[in-house]
Amino acid sequence: MASEASTIDFKEQFLEMIQSEDVLHIREFLNNQNISDVAELIYEYPEYESQIIGHLSIHRASSTFKILDVPTQKRIIQQLPAFKTAELLNDLSADDRTSFLEELPSEVVKELIKTLDPEERKITLSLLGYPEGSVGRLMTPDYIAVEKDWTVREVIDHIREVGKDSETIDVIYVVDEKGYFIDDVRIREIILANPEKKIEDVIDNRYIALNVNDDQEVASEAFKMNNRVALPVLDNNKILLGIVTIDDVLWITQEEFSEDIQKIGGTEALDEPYLEIPLVKLFKKRVVWLVVLFLSEMLTATAMGYFEDEIAKAVVLALFVPLIISSGGNSGSQASTLIIQAMALGEITIVDWWRVIKRELLSGLMLGAVLGIIGFTRVMLWNQIFHTYGDHSFLIAGTVGVSLVGVVLWGTIAGSMLPIVLKKFGADPATSSAPFVATLVDVTGLVIYFSVAFVIMRGILL
Repeated sequence: MASEASTIDFKEQFLEMIQSEDVLHIREFLNNQNISDVAELIYEYPEYESQIIGHLSIHRASSTFKILDVPTQKRIIQQLPAFKTAELLNDLSADDRTSFLEELPSEVVKELIKTLDPEERKITLSLLGYPEGSVGRLMTPDYIAVEKDWTVREVIDHIREVGKDSETIDVIYVVDEKGYFIDDVRIREIILANPEKKIEDVIDNRYIALNVNDDQEVASEAFKMNNRVALPVLDNNKILLGIVTIDDVLWITQEEFSEDIQKIGGTEALDEPYLEIPLVKLFKKRVVWLVVLFLSEMLTATAMGYFEDEIAKAVVLALFVPLIISSGGNSGSQASTLIIQAMALGEITIVDWWRVIKRELLSGLMLGAVLGIIGFTRVMLWNQIFHTYGDHSFLIAGTVGVSLVGVVLWGTIAGSMLPIVLKKFGADPATSSAPFVATLVDVTGLVIYFSVAFVIMRGILL
């Protein structure tokens, strides 16, 4: 309760100050708040967002700006005076600036790049030159590099001199005179070493590095598997180009997770918050998949038309069509979601396909057997109580039971293999969304169901 009261008091203080128009008082108040609290004010009072950023010291303004969502960043840049925009963009770290600029139209980017200092402009253009989604777009050139023949004392003096402009001083990078990467060393090891010791005697030549053209998912996996706060980024000749820090990777991981969830739900990934995206754009993102799924579902009607004679002879078969296809679709969606998640976490890769299919064969048989027994029992029980299915209830129950085993087994295999197949051909596994798998299994499930019915009931009801 005390926390809630302090939050309310903080917001009331801000409103009183902003209305008083006492610039010095407002600036002092905002500069004394936590960055996260300032960001909360911006979200709470969007009508004052550009004023809040404008009143902050430039370093705190850039620190706040980089944690805001993209739509808010865009609005602020549009509202700020040109000189303040230039100050803000120049103070942002190269990776955060690049991340923001790549969200903007190219003509806007061209104008904003003109506001950068020559050195910052050169760095930004270099980063924007790397493929979208690559590690090159994430890296920052603000790191501390030393040479292997330097003493620990020289390194510490160098850190004191240039450390304030570095993204992190937790890790120091060792290079030769041509920039060839040799190793990285943690600041702790430098501080604890003898001041007269040379860096080449401190390093252990055991390092983990990223290639500038690696996919950002590779960086995410590298940080997950290793206890690192930053990783060096090298070109194909092992020249050190920059570093990637854990905070940047966490942002990317969050964005990719959101995209995957949206794709699994059967829509294109939204590149803006739901309430911010224009309705027409949202419509376009959703309609394509809906049309594809609708056209696919039309194959269900085609399949039922193919078995029209069987349905006419045994109308009772049509009663169980929703039960059969939904069971197959559900099992396929389950398997697809589990495999997509496992692939995203790095638990399985393409080479594990055989292990996956063996597990899903057994899982599908067991799941299908459970549903088959329940379906068989339900038909027999209903017939005993209501005499719904007549003299051939046992055959109908057997058809439903066996079909459920087959359909669930097929749904499980299809759902687990589709993401792996897509990954093999370079597509995003998340596009094998639950609705897509369900649609695929619906059509094939009907074929399995009526084929089983034809075998069991041939010469009796069919």
